[in-house]
Amino acid sequence: MAALLLQMSPIGLVIALILLLRRPPVQAALAGVAGVLLLWGLGAAQPLSAAVSGAILQDTLILFLSTACVIVPGLAFVILVERAGAPQAIGAWVRELGWTPPMQVIFIVLGLAPLLEAMTGFGVSLIATVPLLMGLFSREVAMKMALAGMVVMPWGTLGLATVIGALLAHVPAQELGSHSALVSAPVFLCLAAVALVLAGVRSVRAWLGLALVALLFSTVLYAVNRWAGPEAAGVLAGLAVVGVGLGTSWARRGALVRWPQAAWPYLALLGVIIVSRGLFLLSGWDGMWLVHGSNVSWKPLASPGLALLLVVLLMVARQGTGFPWQALVTRARFPVATILLFLLLSQVMVKAGFLVEAQRALQALSGVSLASTVSLLAGLAGYVTGSSVGGNTLVMPSIAALSSAHGPWLAAVANSAAGHGALGSLSILSLIIGLAGANREEEHGLIRFGFALALLNIAIVAATGVVLLYLCPAPA
Repeated sequence: MAALLLQMSPIGLVIALILLLRRPPVQAALAGVAGVLLLWGLGAAQPLSAAVSGAILQDTLILFLSTACVIVPGLAFVILVERAGAPQAIGAWVRELGWTPPMQVIFIVLGLAPLLEAMTGFGVSLIATVPLLMGLFSREVAMKMALAGMVVMPWGTLGLATVIGALLAHVPAQELGSHSALVSAPVFLCLAAVALVLAGVRSVRAWLGLALVALLFSTVLYAVNRWAGPEAAGVLAGLAVVGVGLGTSWARRGALVRWPQAAWPYLALLGVIIVSRGLFLLSGWDGMWLVHGSNVSWKPLASPGLALLLVVLLMVARQGTGFPWQALVTRARFPVATILLFLLLSQVMVKAGFLVEAQRALQALSGVSLASTVSLLAGLAGYVTGSSVGGNTLVMPSIAALSSAHGPWLAAVANSAAGHGALGSLSILSLIIGLAGANREEEHGLIRFGFALALLNIAIVAATGVVLLYLCPAPA
C-alpha cells in the first residue's frame, strides 16, 4: 500500500494543488512533472536509463504534436469567429425560428450546442448558447441549461480527446469512439432531460420527442465513429439533430430562416471536414505518412487540424485584417503548455514503472468494482484538469497496462467519464459565469450544480459500463 501511495503521489499532488490550493492547472502539472522526476531519480520506480528516457521524450513529442496541431488552429478559428460576431449571429438565428420552449431546449442541448462544440471545442458553443438561453429563460435556468448543452465533450474539438485516448490506450480510434458512443448514450438522454426539467416542461409529447431525438443523436454518433472515426462524429451527430429541427421548422412555418452571413466559417469547416474525411476514406491518403514513436504513432494527414487550418487561412484572406498572432499566443500558451506537461507526466509514469502497483490494484478488481473505479478515477481526472484530453492522459495509461480482455470497453468508460466529468469543471463554469455576468450567489449555485452534474455523469457512465461489460463478452 505504501508503494502504491508513493508511486501515485505525483497525481495526488496535481489534484491537491488544483482543488485545495486553487492553483492553475499548468502550475499543478509542472509540479507533478517535477515530483515524478524527483521520485524517479530517488529510485521509487525502475532505474534511470537512456533508453527509457528516449522513449518518454519521443512518445511525448508525438502525442503533443498530434494535440497541438488541433488546439492551435482550433483556437485561431475561435478568435476569428468571435471577431466576426458569428456566435451571436447564430443565437439571433435560433430566435427567429419561432419554436416552442421544449423544441428550443432539445434543439439547443442535443443539436446546436454539440455541433458548435464538436467543431471547435474550448467552450465556444457557450458563446452562442448562454446569451441565447438567457433571452429565453431566467438567468439561473439559462446558465444550468448551457452547462447541460456541453454533452459532446469527449468529441469536442473534432474528437481530439478520443483520438488521444485511443493512442494512449493502444485501441483503434474508431473502436474507442464507437464504444464510447454507447457508454455515453444514457448521459446524452439524462442531460437533455435535466434541461427539460429546468425549463418546466411536463408534456408527454415533449418527453417523447426528447427520447426520439436522443436516440437519433446517439445512433448517428455511433455509426460515424464506427465507419469514419471520431473526428467528424460529434459534428455529424449535432448536424443530424439540427437538420431534423430545421425540417420541423420548415414544415410548421412553410419557410426556412436564412443562415446568418457572419457564421459562414462554420459551414465552410463542416464542408471541409466532410469532403476531407470522404476523400481519405476512399483513397487511403491519410495513412500515407505515419510518424512512429516508441509505443504510439500519428497520422498527420488525418488530423482535423488540417481542416481547421484551411478554414482559418480562408477567413484571414476574406477578413483582410491579418492573422491574430498576439491573440493566438495569449489564448494558446497555457492550454498547450498544460497538455504538454500532462502528457510528459503520463509518459514518465507509464514507461518508468510508476503504474505497476496501480495496475496490480486494478487487476484485483472485476465487473462492477472495476468499471466503477475506472469511471470514478477518469471522471475526477477530467473534472480536476478541466479537459477531456487532460483526464485521458492521467488515466488511459493505466487502462492500457491492464491485461483485461475488456480493455477497449474500459478505455471507453474512461474516455466518456473523463469528458463528462470535465463538463462540470471550474474552467467551463468560469466561462459561463463570465458570459452571464453572474453574481457571487449565482456563481456558487452554478459550481454546486456543475459538481453534482459531474458526479451524476460519472455514476451513469459507471452503470452503463458495468452493463456493457456483462452484455459484451470478452474475445477469446
